[in-house]
Formats: sequence, structure tokens, C-alpha cells
Amino acid sequence: MISKTDIDKLQRFSRGISNAEEEKYVYTLFAENEKSREFKKYLQQEFNEYLISNPEENHNLSYLLDRIHHRINKRNSQKRDTVVRKIYRWYSVGAAILLLPVLLAGILWFTVYNKEEVTIQEASVTSTLLAPLGSRISFFLPDGTQGWLNSGSSLEYSLPFSNNRQITVNGEAWFDVAHDKEHPFEVTLGDSKVKVLGTKFNLSAYPEEKYLEVVLEEGKVEFITPGLSSGIVMNPNERLVLNEGAININVTNTSKYSSWRDGKLVFRGDSMDEVARRIARWYNVDVDVADEELNKYTFRGMFQDDSLEEVVHYISMTSPIDYRIVERKQLDDGTIQKKKVVLYQKNME
Repeated sequence: MISKTDIDKLQRFSRGISNAEEEKYVYTLFAENEKSREFKKYLQQEFNEYLISNPEENHNLSYLLDRIHHRINKRNSQKRDTVVRKIYRWYSVGAAILLLPVLLAGILWFTVYNKEEVTIQEASVTSTLLAPLGSRISFFLPDGTQGWLNSGSSLEYSLPFSNNRQITVNGEAWFDVAHDKEHPFEVTLGDSKVKVLGTKFNLSAYPEEKYLEVVLEEGKVEFITPGLSSGIVMNPNERLVLNEGAININVTNTSKYSSWRDGKLVFRGDSMDEVARRIARWYNVDVDVADEELNKYTFRGMFQDDSLEEVVHYISMTSPIDYRIVERKQLDDGTIQKKKVVLYQKNME
């Protein structure tokens, strides 16, 4: 018989507010009720109610997986870590809608304590992480790799993941890759790939820009792209740019390329083309460099929590560049045109 105390502790556990003693109580409760039909019925009701109240989560698993990864990383003992990873794989097969911690414990019961034979058929499930325009998100992948996604970027990977660490990125991302010599980490960027074992690096590959950039902070990575007879091995503090088929590698200060994680927009002697490209992405606007003469100028500066108007005004104050801002407007087809910044050379007369 399930008592009111049992239900109260289960509900506290499901909301993630139980203490260590209550958590232990819940796991013991599952162990002691492995043959209880009433207990199994209660779990089924919880599961059905969750499905009804959260139907949309069938289709977007990314933040659910992040929370499961977080639970895995917090486990201190190898035994418990192994159990939770089993639970994680179980979720992957079931479309990961069993996020409720009470159901985590339920799966633990069915896979560890239940004497009946349980057959789990593994299937491939694709998970997608999205960073909406104007935002940045942090994440953990199932293998322990930590990362960030910049504005308007996406990342896809398949589950199970740890034995096949292959992901696809559209946009800009930063990674601190968990070392695993037996299972190299591979990032697909359009037709190109970056292979690593364990390292920190930033990459940018927005499809609409036809511009690919890899900046290596630590370790080594191999860059592979069509047209090369062999991959290019990069060393720390190197920046590789692939632009219209041409590859350029130079030594750089890597911090400015990953400062976006801290909400900082940093320029250190960058060309106006690059300044325009990064401002456009940062503020989700169009930036038009109207005069080719502007490309001979470089710009230095660091901005944090500054508006678009403040940034372009500062550029104008410190260089022979003027600007004009065109506000958003509705076009004839009903779509809304982005705000636009036009940069042009000052009239020095």
C-alpha cells in the first residue's frame, strides 16, 4: 500500500527539491515495491499525466537532455554513474520524455531491481540544440564535453553518443572536449570537418556567410575539407579561415574569438569587413560597408552590454567612418526587413 508519506516524498523528488535522505528513501521505496502492482500503476499514472501536460516535449529534447547530462555529471561514485547512464540511454530510446526524477527512479527500479527480464532495443535518436537569435546557451554533451552556442546557431548529434562522438554545427560554437583516445570527437561544418581528441576551440560556420573559421586554444585539431590531399593539423593559438575556397592560417590572440561566451564583443585590429560581419551577427542586423576604401582601416575595441547605436557611434568617433541606421520596415510581401547599418567614409572636407 502506498502511504501519503510515500506520495509526498515521491512528489518532492519529482520536483527536484528532495534532500539526500529523502532521495535515499525514494530509491529504497522502489526496491521494496518491485512486485507491487499498485506502485507500478501509480508510476504509470504519473507518466500518462506528464505526457498529457507536456505533449510538445516529444519534439524538442535538447534542454531535457541537458538536465539529464547534469544529473550524470553530479554523480560521485562510478556505480551510480553507470546506473544513471543506463537510465539516460533508456530515455533516448523512449524519446526522452521521462524527465521527471520520479520516473528516473522508476527506470532504475525496472532495470536494476526488477527480476523480470527487460529487453531494450537501442535506436538512433537525433537531438538538436538551438540558440535563438540574440542569445547564447551553454550545454553538456553525454560524454562530458562542455560547450556554448552563439546567437542563431544549432548543433545536432545522435544518441547513443559516447561511442560515436559526431556532431553537426551550423553557426558559432565553443567546445572544451572531453578526452577519449578511443573515440575521437568530430564536428561537421558543411562540407568540412574538424577532428579532435581533447581540446578547447572555437568555430564559426554560418551557412549564409560562406565563411568558415576555426580558432584553437589548447590541444590539436585536424581540419579536413574537399580539395585537400590530407588534413591540416592546427596548433594552439592558430586561427584557420576558409573563405571562397582559400585557406589562411595565422597566429592570433584566441581570447577575442571566445569572449562572446561572457557577453563581450571584442575587436583587436580587425578589418572593417570582419567588424561588420560580427556586428551583424551579434545584433541580428544587416551591415553594409558602402565604401570599399573602408576595408583599409582596422578597429580595436571591447563592448559589453552596449546597444547597437552605442557601438557604431564609438566606431565613428575613433575612425574616419560615418554611419546611417535604417529601421525595420514591412515589405510588400508582408515580411519584415531587418534593421540595417550602412557604413561609409566620412567627408573630410
